[in-house]
Amino acid sequence: LLLETEMTQKISIEKYGAKEQKKRAKERRRNALQNQNAANEIERESDSGVEEALEDVEIEYVTEELDPKDPMYLYYLKVFEAYRLTAPEDRIKEEKDREEFEQWTRERLAPKAAIVERIVQDVEEAKQEKLREEAGKLKLSKKKLRLLNRPSIGQLKSSTSRPDVVEWHDVTAKDPKLLVHLKSIRNTVPVPRHWCFKRKYLAGKRGFEKPAFDLPDFIKKTGIMEMRQALQEKEDQKSMKSKMREKIRPKMGKIDIDYQKLHDAFFRWQIRPKMSMIGDMYYEGKEFETKLREKKPGDLTDDLRVALGMPVGPNAHRYPPPWLIAMQRYGPPPSYPNLKIPGLNAPIPEGCAFGYHAGGWGKPPVDEAGRPLYGDVFGIDLPSHSGLNEDDDVERKHWGEWESDEYSTEEETESEDEEKEEEDADFVPSAEGLITPSGISTGISTTGAETPDAIELRKKKVQDDASKETPSLYTLLPEKKVESIVGQMMASTHVYDLSAAATAKKDQRPDNAVEISLNPEELDLADTSGLQQRYEEGLKKMGKEDDFSDMVAEHAAKQKRKRKTTEDKKSSTKKYKDFKF
Repeated sequence: LLLETEMTQKISIEKYGAKEQKKRAKERRRNALQNQNAANEIERESDSGVEEALEDVEIEYVTEELDPKDPMYLYYLKVFEAYRLTAPEDRIKEEKDREEFEQWTRERLAPKAAIVERIVQDVEEAKQEKLREEAGKLKLSKKKLRLLNRPSIGQLKSSTSRPDVVEWHDVTAKDPKLLVHLKSIRNTVPVPRHWCFKRKYLAGKRGFEKPAFDLPDFIKKTGIMEMRQALQEKEDQKSMKSKMREKIRPKMGKIDIDYQKLHDAFFRWQIRPKMSMIGDMYYEGKEFETKLREKKPGDLTDDLRVALGMPVGPNAHRYPPPWLIAMQRYGPPPSYPNLKIPGLNAPIPEGCAFGYHAGGWGKPPVDEAGRPLYGDVFGIDLPSHSGLNEDDDVERKHWGEWESDEYSTEEETESEDEEKEEEDADFVPSAEGLITPSGISTGISTTGAETPDAIELRKKKVQDDASKETPSLYTLLPEKKVESIVGQMMASTHVYDLSAAATAKKDQRPDNAVEISLNPEELDLADTSGLQQRYEEGLKKMGKEDDFSDMVAEHAAKQKRKRKTTEDKKSSTKKYKDFKF
């Protein structure tokens, strides 16, 4: 019972405290409302007093008189006139002042246009500073301050030497000018395009099937694909046991390609792959774009001809394009000044005619005198002969290159030959000077002397050699391909053809020529018997020249006998020695 009474007392005390708090809160609210009503009444009384005072005030609009010689006065003169309340006499005076000011500006301020522009820029900067000060007083948010200080796209483009790199989202960067400066530097790698896309990278290529890798044509020429196909078919026919055996003991060199084919593939027929330029980034759909470098202006593809309704085939060039008549009227395209267009600045094909009929080439563009306007449309002007040889006089050497001594000696010899030719041309021999005097008699009689055809003298040979071209220092031996080297020891696949060197040696001396050395005392053409004897001795010496064919055959027989004896010894010897206890 005591516990229950204590609990009831506590509950009653708590309820009484809550009621007291509620009463106090109500009193506070009532007092606040009374104070607010009293303040509102005071404000109303003050406003009514101010309005009564303002009703008694008279407002007079006084226009500010500006100096007409002020440079800024000219820019805002018309604006001021629209809002100014002046009498007609004052307007006449202002017109006179304006005329005087215009005359003064023509005389004095014409060379000072740059100063005026600078003043305008200063005024604009002052306006911006005012706006910033007002924004600071108003305490704008960070977002509004950012928007206020954000430059426009035009300002960014005018502040850089590469306005083409400026994009619409560059103005939202933290430092737009630094960003544009970095983008305008040479060889700068651009940011990938998909950085601001909402969809995933390469999501548009999800439906395309990626083709299998295709070998280049120069590797296909080696025949590697056929060899791999044959080897794959052979392995498919093998059993599992043989496949496992090959895994443990694999056989190497199954695909053996000729070295010459590999050499030709990579050093003769190899083609440079298509590569992108430095700083050129890949983006989705780049491979499907048309490469304009491969297209030549003026060449029409078959697809374009079909789309334009033009014929296709070997005689397609005989039909003009549909825009030729417009070109004849307005002129050639200014972007391609050197482009030759038949019917405009080049002659039309043979067998075609001008006119507006089907297949006609329109009207040639000519002036009043009948002269072509844009080029040789009739094919009359032929290239002059002097224009064809213009490249002959062009100096092809590098500037400052040191001239060799051989070149200078060749020039000297050429100049000497030209001088000799001029002297020979100037000298005209008389008819009497051609007769040889007969006062000199030789001690050798020429009766009955006949020189054999095969005899050659040394002096004559030297003269013939001097008259011929200079002999070459060396001869290039052609390489001969060996198909099979089976059964040969230490054989080589590269063999050189020595027949060219042999033919060169044969050309130097005829096969039937016999050389005879004679002393000056023995040079008596009347003694034919001595010459005949010397000739026969030379023939015998040529027949008795050392012939190495017998020695080569004997050496080959000895080598064969030695090889046979070694093979017999190998066959007679046992592989393993006899076991001894």
